Amino acid sequence: MSWITDNWGLKLLSLAVAVLLWLATVGEPESATVIAVPVQYRNIPATLEVSSEMSDSAYVEVRGPSGRLSGSNLANTVVVLDLASQSKPGERTYSIQAENVRLPAGVQFLRAVPAQIRIRLEYQVSREVPVVVRYAGPAPEGMRIAKQEIQPQLVRILGPESRVNAIDRVQTDPIELSTVEGVQSFQVHPYSGDPQVRLVKSDLMVTIKVGLEKSR
Repeated sequence: MSWITDNWGLKLLSLAVAVLLWLATVGEPESATVIAVPVQYRNIPATLEVSSEMSDSAYVEVRGPSGRLSGSNLANTVVVLDLASQSKPGERTYSIQAENVRLPAGVQFLRAVPAQIRIRLEYQVSREVPVVVRYAGPAPEGMRIAKQEIQPQLVRILGPESRVNAIDRVQTDPIELSTVEGVQSFQVHPYSGDPQVRLVKSDLMVTIKVGLEKSR
């Protein structure tokens, strides 16, 4: 029985603290709040891409002891949509339920706005398209473009099938001709014009060689 009597003062103090914490939690009034949380799309199959606009946040109404509804306690709340079960293109609707929302202990999910998120999945495709040089303005007065070389002339774009097929060329960032003397090279970015269509890593930059001469 010595384990009971040894350090009995510390044990009584620990018990008292535990009781006080329990009373504080039990006696704490419950309340509800609405918070904006990010939406995460997990396990998108490698052969598919989301071609529709993706909701990046949702409003979630939760309930719990007021002390647990502080901003710091809810900071890691997130809505998770798992796409692992999808294998074919098409529209898919996901209802946001309690199992989709990661909440801290003691906080209860009530509802989400929007309550559902619909996305469209398409096959991921790639293809090569030509690069078109974009100039910030005309050549200086009395001059004309005598030489223009693009390297590479074709770049590969990647993304959802319908969006990739809608692009027939990419444009470079604008090149300022007023500073060109003789023949000059520029390293510039090509731009697809579609936020869901990207360039493969090897084609993120192109080299443009421009030469000016006096116009006749």
